[in-house]
Amino acid sequence: MDKDKLKKIEARNKKTVLIVFGVIVGMTLMSYASVPLYSLFCQVTGFAGTTGTGVAEARKTLDRQMTIRFRTTTSDDMPWDFKPETDKMVLNVGEDGFINFIAHNPTSEPVAGTAIYNVTPLKVGRYFKKIQCFCFEDQILTPGQSVNMPVLFYIDPKIAEDANLRDVKTITLSYTFFRKDSEALENAIEAPDDISG
Repeated sequence: MDKDKLKKIEARNKKTVLIVFGVIVGMTLMSYASVPLYSLFCQVTGFAGTTGTGVAEARKTLDRQMTIRFRTTTSDDMPWDFKPETDKMVLNVGEDGFINFIAHNPTSEPVAGTAIYNVTPLKVGRYFKKIQCFCFEDQILTPGQSVNMPVLFYIDPKIAEDANLRDVKTITLSYTFFRKDSEALENAIEAPDDISG
């Protein structure tokens, strides 16, 4: 085999190795970035029932009423008792809603938890705006401690402009508490549809 052909083969092999190495590095970086990017995508679009973050500001209130139901669960390894103060409320679209969730740590040791949340039907997620929520931070309960965990929210009046949501009269806000840094929490973040109710 002449030297020119050998050089071309070596150059092709080097190029192939660099491409394969680049793909491996790219896939590794994407695997680390996928969860934050997915979370950002869900928050922006309301995909998978992810709610948006709103601000306390003047907004119009519509005559259209919505029933908001509240659902709570805990993962198998989370020992807390966790429930809403009330099972449901009726609000006008655009009106501020306020609900307390009550968490209790019946154990003899401090337990840290993280809440995952969503709304159903999933298509409503982009219009459900939370102004204040305990779910924005990790929670730590000392032995025997009970706390109120408030949520202040509203349904964005822009929902009235969405023809696909004219039939929606009931929205369910769901929370699941997990032990902080648990495998169950990581699995729920990777597959958020599993907690919808």
